[in-house]
Amino acid sequence: MDPIQRVATREVYRNNWMTVREDAIRRADGSDGIYGVVDKPTYALVIPLDGDRLHLVEQFRYPLGMRRWEFPQGTAPDLAETPPAELARRELREETGLRASAFTELGMLDVAPGLASQRGHVYLATGLTEGVPERELEEQDMRTAWFSRTEVEKMISTGEISDAQTVAAYTLLLLHERR
Repeated sequence: MDPIQRVATREVYRNNWMTVREDAIRRADGSDGIYGVVDKPTYALVIPLDGDRLHLVEQFRYPLGMRRWEFPQGTAPDLAETPPAELARRELREETGLRASAFTELGMLDVAPGLASQRGHVYLATGLTEGVPERELEEQDMRTAWFSRTEVEKMISTGEISDAQTVAAYTLLLLHERR
């Protein structure tokens, strides 16, 4: 039995990308409370690797008010039921123009499990060929670049890369390579 039971739920906000709900809950000790939950579809994150080089994207992240470097990643509300590997191929092609001959699933990430239901599948993309990006309207300001592993690790340590999913995905890559 779960230590927290949902007693009731109400939708507070909805758009094409997310739903915010408030759940009335009952804890194991019988006390009542509330939980605010952000529901978003599952996403895919792709680590494009070519030898010692990693391909990253940079874009303006509105909630932070700044540009951030990260691995290509995303989802789409109209593709919520798309298999994660297919979503990964789409995101790679859309954001970078790259195509990969091989995709290896490295693991799963929970974005912010204390407030969001969103989960992400992490893929390693290899056997890359260049192409033209197919960006969405919101991605028009996106830039892409290749970085060495040394550069990526320095960017993580200095905070130039602070996207939690990108940092965690890089760790999954390192663990995968140790096997």
